[in-house]
Amino acid sequence: MIKYISRRLWQSGVLAFIMSLIVFFGMYVVGDPVEMLADDDFTEEDKIELAIELGLDKPLHEQYLNFAGDIIRGDFGISFVHNRPVLDLIIERLPATLEIALLAMVIGLSIGISLGIYSGIKGNSKASRIISFFSTIGYSTPNFWQALLLILLFAVFLKWLPASGRGLTNSLFGIEWSLLSIDGIQHMILPAVNLAIYKICMQARLARSGTQEILYQEYMMFARAKGISRNRIIRRHLLRNILIPIVTITGLEVGGLIAFSTVTETIFAWPGIGKLLLDSIHMVDRPVVVAYLILITLMFVFINFVVDVMYAFLDPRIRYQK
Repeated sequence: MIKYISRRLWQSGVLAFIMSLIVFFGMYVVGDPVEMLADDDFTEEDKIELAIELGLDKPLHEQYLNFAGDIIRGDFGISFVHNRPVLDLIIERLPATLEIALLAMVIGLSIGISLGIYSGIKGNSKASRIISFFSTIGYSTPNFWQALLLILLFAVFLKWLPASGRGLTNSLFGIEWSLLSIDGIQHMILPAVNLAIYKICMQARLARSGTQEILYQEYMMFARAKGISRNRIIRRHLLRNILIPIVTITGLEVGGLIAFSTVTETIFAWPGIGKLLLDSIHMVDRPVVVAYLILITLMFVFINFVVDVMYAFLDPRIRYQK
């Protein structure tokens, strides 16, 4: 097991290094921050001084080495636009994104797995076909269009929920949370549900296929022949055997919810890191964009590592594969 974890750590480190190169050099060719930040009355000398102040006058490889060294020390630089440490900006916006991402994941797992197991057990029944139909529709619907429909139905026509913003927040451990106020929870529902619909459909499809594959295995038939109750068979035998693909996908989807919530946050005006990223791309605030992408990359690498280790614990055969 130690050898397996060491190998995964080495692979994760190499992947993080390669991704840092791609992110940094990719952002270098996207726009010129000096031109974006310079006023109309700036002369060429003023622009040169601004480039020197921002560290953009140095050779590209030297910029990368300085950038990598700063990251190792936990310094992601200063935002060109906000003139604040980039890490402070991201940490300030991160709780808002975590709230809707984790709520969406809870909704997706609880509803999706339940529907998938029910659909798999019922086989070709009418209820199973209806679940499969709607899971296919939800899986294929564009996220932005789905969000607009939710706003139109629940905020405009029914007027049950607010359409945008974060609402009232309360502080806990120095961090503002929408979950701690009724108004904040009401504002969370639509963006969280918008993120959760895709997860519900994906988990339902995954659980359904796993259930149908395992349901007629010999050990399941033997358990039924022994007279074990249906609920216990589902809990002790069925769930444990469909967990491996679900754990793998769920681990990756946690990172995906955080990383790819930009569309949802923009449509619902939710002040999370996804909206910060889009605003920074628009203003060519390179330090914020690069820091965001590096942190998301490191998060995915870490999640992949954790999922691999959990996978090895769930299925010991994985540890001994070359």
